[in-house]
Amino acid sequence: MRLDLADLHLFLCIVDAGSITQGAARAHLALASASERLRRIEADAGVRLLDRRPRGVTTTEAGEALAHHARALLRQRERMRSELHDFAAGARGTVRLYANTAALTEFLPPRLAPWLAARPRLRVELKERTSAEIVRTVAAGLAEAGIVSDAVDAGGLRLHPVASDHLVLIVPPDHALADGPARSFAEVAAEPFVGLAPGSALQAHVDAHAREAGARLAFRIRMKTFEGLCAMVAHGVGVGIVPRRVAARHRRRHPYRTVALTDRWTRRRLCLCYRDWDALGAPMRELLSHLAGGRRPPEGAPP
Repeated sequence: MRLDLADLHLFLCIVDAGSITQGAARAHLALASASERLRRIEADAGVRLLDRRPRGVTTTEAGEALAHHARALLRQRERMRSELHDFAAGARGTVRLYANTAALTEFLPPRLAPWLAARPRLRVELKERTSAEIVRTVAAGLAEAGIVSDAVDAGGLRLHPVASDHLVLIVPPDHALADGPARSFAEVAAEPFVGLAPGSALQAHVDAHAREAGARLAFRIRMKTFEGLCAMVAHGVGVGIVPRRVAARHRRRHPYRTVALTDRWTRRRLCLCYRDWDALGAPMRELLSHLAGGRRPPEGAPP
Protein backbone atom coordinates (compact mmCIF):
# COMPACT_ATOMS: atom_id res chain seq x y z
CA MET A 1 0.00 0.00 0.00
CA ARG A 2 1.17 3.51 -0.81
CA LEU A 3 -0.94 5.42 1.69
CA ASP A 4 0.67 8.50 3.22
CA LEU A 5 -0.23 10.28 6.45
CA ALA A 6 -2.36 12.84 4.60
CA ASP A 7 -4.47 9.99 3.16
CA LEU A 8 -4.92 8.49 6.62
CA HIS A 9 -5.88 11.89 8.05
CA LEU A 10 -8.51 12.38 5.34
CA PHE A 11 -9.89 8.89 5.84
CA LEU A 12 -10.30 9.46 9.59
CA CYS A 13 -11.94 12.84 9.01
CA ILE A 14 -14.54 11.13 6.78
CA VAL A 15 -15.05 8.25 9.23
CA ASP A 16 -15.45 10.56 12.22
CA ALA A 17 -17.80 12.89 10.36
CA GLY A 18 -19.82 10.00 8.84
CA SER A 19 -19.89 11.98 5.62
CA ILE A 20 -17.53 12.51 2.69
CA THR A 21 -18.66 16.14 2.36
CA GLN A 22 -18.15 16.98 6.01
CA GLY A 23 -14.94 14.93 6.15
CA ALA A 24 -13.52 16.89 3.21
CA ALA A 25 -14.34 20.14 5.02
CA ARG A 26 -12.57 18.93 8.21
CA ALA A 27 -9.52 18.03 6.11
CA HIS A 28 -9.67 21.43 4.36
CA LEU A 29 -10.10 19.82 0.94
CA ALA A 30 -12.56 20.42 -1.88
CA LEU A 31 -15.24 17.71 -2.14
CA ALA A 32 -14.06 16.63 -5.59
CA SER A 33 -10.46 16.34 -4.43
CA ALA A 34 -11.43 14.41 -1.30
CA SER A 35 -13.64 12.02 -3.32
CA GLU A 36 -10.83 11.33 -5.80
CA ARG A 37 -8.32 10.67 -2.99
CA LEU A 38 -10.81 8.37 -1.25
CA ARG A 39 -11.27 6.45 -4.51
CA ARG A 40 -7.48 6.03 -4.79
CA ILE A 41 -7.22 4.92 -1.14
CA GLU A 42 -9.78 2.16 -1.72
CA ALA A 43 -8.17 1.16 -5.00
CA ASP A 44 -4.79 0.94 -3.34
CA ALA A 45 -6.22 -1.09 -0.46
CA GLY A 46 -7.91 -3.45 -2.90
CA VAL A 47 -11.07 -3.61 -0.80
CA ARG A 48 -14.10 -1.45 -0.12
CA LEU A 49 -13.53 0.61 3.03
CA LEU A 50 -16.80 2.56 3.24
CA ASP A 51 -20.44 1.79 2.60
CA ARG A 52 -22.11 4.76 0.88
CA ARG A 53 -25.64 5.42 2.11
CA PRO A 54 -28.18 8.18 1.44
CA ARG A 55 -27.36 9.90 4.74
CA GLY A 56 -23.61 9.40 4.82
CA VAL A 57 -21.03 6.64 5.03
CA THR A 58 -20.18 3.86 7.46
CA THR A 59 -17.03 1.77 7.66
CA THR A 60 -16.81 -1.77 6.43
CA GLU A 61 -14.89 -4.32 8.49
CA ALA A 62 -11.80 -3.51 6.45
CA GLY A 63 -12.47 0.19 6.96
CA GLU A 64 -12.59 -0.33 10.75
CA ALA A 65 -9.20 -2.05 10.59
CA LEU A 66 -7.71 0.79 8.56
CA ALA A 67 -9.17 3.40 10.92
CA HIS A 68 -7.66 1.57 13.91
CA HIS A 69 -4.18 1.49 12.38
CA ALA A 70 -4.50 5.05 11.06
CA ARG A 71 -5.24 6.39 14.55
CA ALA A 72 -2.24 4.53 15.97
CA LEU A 73 0.06 5.87 13.25
CA LEU A 74 -1.12 9.46 13.64
CA ARG A 75 -0.76 9.27 17.43
CA GLN A 76 2.78 7.98 16.93
CA ARG A 77 3.46 10.88 14.57
CA GLU A 78 2.32 13.35 17.22
CA ARG A 79 4.55 11.73 19.83
CA MET A 80 7.45 11.89 17.39
CA ARG A 81 6.79 15.56 16.65
CA SER A 82 6.55 16.31 20.36
CA GLU A 83 9.86 14.57 21.08
CA LEU A 84 11.64 16.29 18.20
CA HIS A 85 10.24 19.62 19.39
CA ASP A 86 11.69 18.89 22.84
CA PHE A 87 15.09 18.19 21.30
CA ALA A 88 14.91 21.38 19.24
CA ALA A 89 13.85 23.41 22.28
CA GLY A 90 16.60 21.94 24.46
CA ALA A 91 14.23 20.08 26.77
CA ARG A 92 15.36 16.58 25.83
CA GLY A 93 18.67 14.93 24.96
CA THR A 94 22.16 14.56 26.38
CA VAL A 95 24.48 17.47 27.09
CA ARG A 96 28.19 16.60 27.29
CA LEU A 97 30.12 19.27 29.14
CA TYR A 98 33.86 19.24 29.80
CA ALA A 99 35.10 21.00 32.94
CA ASN A 100 38.27 21.43 34.94
CA THR A 101 38.44 20.27 38.56
CA ALA A 102 37.43 23.55 40.17
CA ALA A 103 34.41 23.96 37.90
CA LEU A 104 33.38 20.35 38.45
CA THR A 105 33.60 20.41 42.24
CA GLU A 106 32.82 24.00 43.20
CA PHE A 107 31.13 26.02 40.46
CA LEU A 108 28.83 23.56 38.70
CA PRO A 109 26.96 21.67 41.48
CA PRO A 110 24.93 24.64 42.86
CA ARG A 111 24.42 26.17 39.41
CA LEU A 112 23.61 22.99 37.53
CA ALA A 113 21.31 21.29 40.06
CA PRO A 114 18.20 23.54 39.77
CA TRP A 115 18.57 23.84 35.99
CA LEU A 116 18.75 20.07 35.50
CA ALA A 117 15.99 19.35 38.04
CA ALA A 118 13.62 21.51 35.98
CA ARG A 119 14.37 19.45 32.84
CA PRO A 120 13.59 15.81 33.69
CA ARG A 121 14.08 14.61 30.08
CA LEU A 122 17.62 15.94 29.83
CA ARG A 123 20.83 14.11 30.77
CA VAL A 124 24.16 15.78 31.47
CA GLU A 125 27.48 13.98 31.12
CA LEU A 126 30.32 15.80 32.89
CA LYS A 127 33.89 15.00 31.89
CA GLU A 128 36.84 16.20 33.95
CA ARG A 129 39.85 17.41 31.95
CA THR A 130 42.57 20.03 32.32
CA SER A 131 41.80 23.41 30.80
CA ALA A 132 44.41 22.83 28.09
CA GLU A 133 42.87 19.47 27.18
CA ILE A 134 39.38 21.01 27.02
CA VAL A 135 40.58 23.78 24.70
CA ARG A 136 42.16 21.23 22.36
CA THR A 137 39.02 19.07 22.41
CA VAL A 138 36.67 21.97 21.66
CA ALA A 139 39.00 23.40 18.99
CA ALA A 140 39.10 20.00 17.26
CA GLY A 141 35.30 19.83 17.18
CA LEU A 142 35.21 16.81 19.50
CA ALA A 143 33.20 18.68 22.14
CA GLU A 144 30.71 21.51 21.95
CA ALA A 145 31.84 23.45 24.99
CA GLY A 146 33.64 23.34 28.30
CA ILE A 147 34.54 25.33 31.39
CA VAL A 148 38.20 26.29 31.62
CA SER A 149 40.59 28.62 33.37
CA ASP A 150 41.41 31.85 31.55
CA ALA A 151 45.07 31.14 32.30
CA VAL A 152 45.07 28.76 29.32
CA ASP A 153 45.75 29.88 25.75
CA ALA A 154 42.37 29.51 24.09
CA GLY A 155 43.54 30.30 20.56
CA GLY A 156 40.54 31.42 18.51
CA LEU A 157 37.92 29.99 20.87
CA ARG A 158 35.40 32.15 22.70
CA LEU A 159 35.87 32.58 26.46
CA HIS A 160 33.25 34.10 28.74
CA PRO A 161 34.14 34.53 32.46
CA VAL A 162 31.57 33.19 34.92
CA ALA A 163 33.47 32.97 38.25
CA SER A 164 36.79 33.73 39.91
CA ASP A 165 38.96 30.71 40.67
CA HIS A 166 42.21 31.89 42.28
CA LEU A 167 44.50 29.21 43.63
CA VAL A 168 46.05 29.53 47.08
CA LEU A 169 48.55 27.62 49.18
CA ILE A 170 47.27 26.06 52.39
CA VAL A 171 49.76 25.22 55.15
CA PRO A 172 49.58 23.71 58.67
CA PRO A 173 48.81 26.30 61.38
CA ASP A 174 52.34 26.13 62.85
CA HIS A 175 54.14 26.20 59.50
CA ALA A 176 56.89 28.77 58.90
CA LEU A 177 54.87 30.24 56.01
CA ALA A 178 51.64 30.50 58.01
CA ASP A 179 51.87 34.18 58.94
CA GLY A 180 54.09 35.36 56.12
CA PRO A 181 53.42 37.38 52.97
CA ALA A 182 52.30 36.09 49.58
CA ARG A 183 54.73 33.71 47.95
CA SER A 184 55.64 32.66 44.45
CA PHE A 185 55.23 29.04 43.46
CA ALA A 186 58.99 28.69 43.06
CA GLU A 187 59.44 29.65 46.73
CA VAL A 188 57.23 26.81 47.98
CA ALA A 189 57.88 24.10 45.37
CA ALA A 190 60.46 22.37 47.60
CA GLU A 191 57.96 21.86 50.45
CA PRO A 192 56.45 18.40 51.09
CA PHE A 193 53.08 18.42 49.36
CA VAL A 194 49.67 16.87 49.81
CA GLY A 195 48.20 16.50 46.32
CA LEU A 196 45.10 15.31 44.57
CA ALA A 197 44.96 11.81 43.12
CA PRO A 198 46.22 11.14 39.57
CA GLY A 199 43.51 12.01 37.07
CA SER A 200 42.62 15.29 38.77
CA ALA A 201 42.64 18.09 36.22
CA LEU A 202 43.68 20.64 38.84
CA GLN A 203 46.62 18.55 40.00
CA ALA A 204 47.73 18.02 36.41
CA HIS A 205 47.59 21.81 35.97
CA VAL A 206 49.77 22.39 39.05
CA ASP A 207 52.21 19.63 38.04
CA ALA A 208 52.60 21.17 34.59
CA HIS A 209 53.59 24.52 36.08
CA ALA A 210 56.00 22.75 38.42
CA ARG A 211 57.71 21.21 35.40
CA GLU A 212 57.86 24.60 33.69
CA ALA A 213 59.59 25.97 36.79
CA GLY A 214 62.07 23.10 36.75
CA ALA A 215 60.68 21.64 39.98
CA ARG A 216 59.43 18.21 40.89
CA LEU A 217 56.86 18.27 43.67
CA ALA A 218 57.46 15.81 46.51
CA PHE A 219 54.09 14.33 47.41
CA ARG A 220 53.73 12.67 50.78
CA ILE A 221 50.23 11.54 49.89
CA ARG A 222 47.58 12.11 47.24
CA MET A 223 43.91 12.37 48.16
CA LYS A 224 40.81 11.86 46.05
CA THR A 225 38.90 14.83 47.47
CA PHE A 226 39.56 18.41 48.52
CA GLU A 227 38.16 17.51 51.95
CA GLY A 228 40.81 14.83 52.40
CA LEU A 229 43.59 17.08 51.15
CA CYS A 230 42.63 19.88 53.54
CA ALA A 231 42.44 17.46 56.48
CA MET A 232 45.95 16.18 55.75
CA VAL A 233 47.37 19.69 55.58
CA ALA A 234 45.64 20.68 58.82
CA HIS A 235 47.34 17.74 60.57
CA GLY A 236 50.80 18.81 59.40
CA VAL A 237 51.37 16.24 56.65
CA GLY A 238 52.39 18.87 54.09
CA VAL A 239 51.21 21.89 52.12
CA GLY A 240 48.69 21.93 49.30
CA ILE A 241 47.30 24.08 46.50
CA VAL A 242 43.53 24.45 46.20
CA PRO A 243 41.01 26.98 44.86
CA ARG A 244 40.42 29.86 47.26
CA ARG A 245 36.74 28.97 47.66
CA VAL A 246 37.67 25.42 48.65
CA ALA A 247 40.16 26.75 51.21
CA ALA A 248 37.55 29.06 52.74
CA ARG A 249 34.89 26.35 52.94
CA HIS A 250 36.99 23.60 54.54
CA ARG A 251 38.84 25.93 56.91
CA ARG A 252 35.71 25.92 59.09
CA ARG A 253 36.49 22.29 60.00
CA HIS A 254 40.28 22.13 59.63
CA PRO A 255 42.71 24.59 61.29
CA TYR A 256 45.10 25.41 58.45
CA ARG A 257 46.31 28.77 57.16
CA THR A 258 45.97 30.25 53.68
CA VAL A 259 48.87 31.89 51.83
CA ALA A 260 48.34 33.89 48.63
CA LEU A 261 50.34 32.91 45.55
CA THR A 262 51.75 35.62 43.30
CA ASP A 263 52.07 33.69 40.02
CA ARG A 264 49.86 34.82 37.14
CA TRP A 265 48.62 31.27 36.49
CA THR A 266 47.16 31.07 40.02
CA ARG A 267 44.93 34.15 39.52
CA ARG A 268 42.34 32.46 37.40
CA ARG A 269 38.79 32.95 36.24
CA LEU A 270 36.49 30.13 35.20
CA CYS A 271 35.23 30.71 31.67
CA LEU A 272 32.74 29.14 29.32
CA CYS A 273 34.67 27.96 26.27
CA TYR A 274 33.16 27.30 22.82
CA ARG A 275 33.83 27.91 19.12
CA ASP A 276 30.63 29.31 17.64
CA TRP A 277 27.49 30.09 19.61
CA ASP A 278 25.14 29.53 16.67
CA ALA A 279 26.67 26.10 15.99
CA LEU A 280 25.86 24.83 19.50
CA GLY A 281 22.90 22.52 20.04
CA ALA A 282 19.84 24.00 21.73
CA PRO A 283 20.38 22.21 25.09
CA MET A 284 24.00 23.41 25.26
CA ARG A 285 23.04 27.00 24.40
CA GLU A 286 20.40 26.95 27.11
CA LEU A 287 22.83 25.51 29.67
CA LEU A 288 25.59 28.00 28.88
CA SER A 289 23.10 30.88 29.02
CA HIS A 290 22.05 29.69 32.47
CA LEU A 291 25.66 29.43 33.66
CA ALA A 292 26.30 32.92 32.29
CA GLY A 293 23.55 34.33 34.48
CA GLY A 294 20.52 33.75 32.29
CA ARG A 295 21.74 35.53 29.17
CA ARG A 296 23.59 34.67 25.98
CA PRO A 297 27.35 35.19 26.42
CA PRO A 298 28.67 38.02 24.23
CA GLU A 299 30.61 37.21 21.08
CA GLY A 300 33.61 39.27 22.10
CA ALA A 301 37.25 38.33 21.94
CA PRO A 302 38.69 36.04 24.59
CA PRO A 303 39.59 37.92 27.79
